Amino acid sequence: MSRNPPLSRLLPFPVVDEAWRLALVPALVAAVTLPFLPPVGILALATSLGVLWFHRDPERTPPEPEAAVVAPADGTVSVVREEGERLRVGVYMSATDVHVNRAPIAGEVREVRHRPGANRPAFDKESERNEQVAIDVGEYELLVIAGWFARRIHPAVEAGDRIERGDRVGHVSFGSRADVVLPTDVDREHLLVAEGDSVRAGETIIAERE
Repeated sequence: MSRNPPLSRLLPFPVVDEAWRLALVPALVAAVTLPFLPPVGILALATSLGVLWFHRDPERTPPEPEAAVVAPADGTVSVVREEGERLRVGVYMSATDVHVNRAPIAGEVREVRHRPGANRPAFDKESERNEQVAIDVGEYELLVIAGWFARRIHPAVEAGDRIERGDRVGHVSFGSRADVVLPTDVDREHLLVAEGDSVRAGETIIAERE
């Protein structure tokens, strides 16, 4: 995922490129209104800074062992269930979580699919009918699901890309969920997380593999 180093140096934290475009309108409103309508200008400035903070993109270092499966997102584990012969682990990203998604396992992207849908709250069990982007890596699949407010999912990979464990694979704006449908060789005895656990993308080990 590309970032803009010159602009990022203006902040105490790095952000994704999309953040600058989204923050531009409230920043312009702040510049125009601050001299004449200070309360409106301050609110617009706070909104602009809030958008940048929401889209922060910290560095992450995947832990050993290399075979371990890491979390695809920051947030709270909201789904752990069997789907046929495979396990699905979903992570709900709240408004305060980092919304950059990372590869839980290395592999080659076979396909990136977009599916339109509803916009239920990401923590709702019906949210799996929401708009989503599926990143198919063959032995596993990563599903980024939009929330009620989110309307923009930004995959950063395409078919044929080689991704390493912990690599950035995209981000989503304003509330969402990221689910990984694990390989068939991962079952419940390999899981290290349960519903309600807090995880960090690219760093928390959610399952072991031999």
